[in-house]
Amino acid sequence: MDLRRLRYFVAVAEEGNVTRAAEKLGIGQPPLSQQILTLERELDVHVFYRTGHGVALTEAGKALLVDAKRLLGDAQQAVLNAQRAGRGETGRLHLGLTASAAFHPIVRSLIRVFRATYPGVALTLTEGTTSQLLALLEEGRLDLALLRPGTHSFAGIALYQIASEPMKVVLPAGHRLAKSRRIPLTALAGESFVLIPREESPMLHDEILNACRHAGFEPLPGQQAPQLSSVVNLVSAEFGVSIVPASVSQIRAEGVVYVDIADAQVVTNLALASRDAERSAKVDNFLAVADAARVAADDAARVRPRRRKEDRAT
Repeated sequence: MDLRRLRYFVAVAEEGNVTRAAEKLGIGQPPLSQQILTLERELDVHVFYRTGHGVALTEAGKALLVDAKRLLGDAQQAVLNAQRAGRGETGRLHLGLTASAAFHPIVRSLIRVFRATYPGVALTLTEGTTSQLLALLEEGRLDLALLRPGTHSFAGIALYQIASEPMKVVLPAGHRLAKSRRIPLTALAGESFVLIPREESPMLHDEILNACRHAGFEPLPGQQAPQLSSVVNLVSAEFGVSIVPASVSQIRAEGVVYVDIADAQVVTNLALASRDAERSAKVDNFLAVADAARVAADDAARVRPRRRKEDRAT
């Protein structure tokens, strides 16, 4: 059945007059009358009968009007649903993140803003190692992944940097350097390092090793840990020292201290990874929110030093 004819039928039924309905629809009266006659032939019933002032619904017409309005409403809703889905305003977004990424404040802000901006999109979070997340992304089981890429690039994966942060040294509370506010990395030469295995987090692993090598020494490999929370706990148990993103210092384990690194170049980046050849509107929307969050964070970082200088002046 032609939905256009149903729309014409509803207009005539609501106006009770073919001429007024034609004016409302913006078409001529003869074509409208012809469409109603065609509809009646298709249904093999009369839907109107003439009155002194126009037309009125037959019993068949009354029954049709109820269903016609429902069908037209459903058709309109179907269009709106398709348009919203095309704009990335509905559906489900599968987001992966590493344990270290989850600690960064920009990630919490990003997720909060996205959910508020796109309440029709269900957000599913999956935590895993970098290697696990990249595999899930390539398999299509994730739409995006928050990870620390280091200097790596990946075939078929697009990376969008959203934040960078300094690294900190994590030391046992009884360590000789534990009371220092700031130390050079060279002070850790000869120390045993607790590290995440490279096969689990190649980027963060390499960033730590490269920072030490840039400082002029090779870190001594010690106990390995599957994730950063385990790294902190093993340092607490005095298995060695380590280097972690600054946001990980939110883990307040007993028996550890976090110390700033004197070399300001010891930083780690946080990025969103997506499949390069497959981008949905939902992914584009999330990236747009992430870009706005990055700009806001950069602006705030520029304001903070100026405020500290003003505070000292007073």
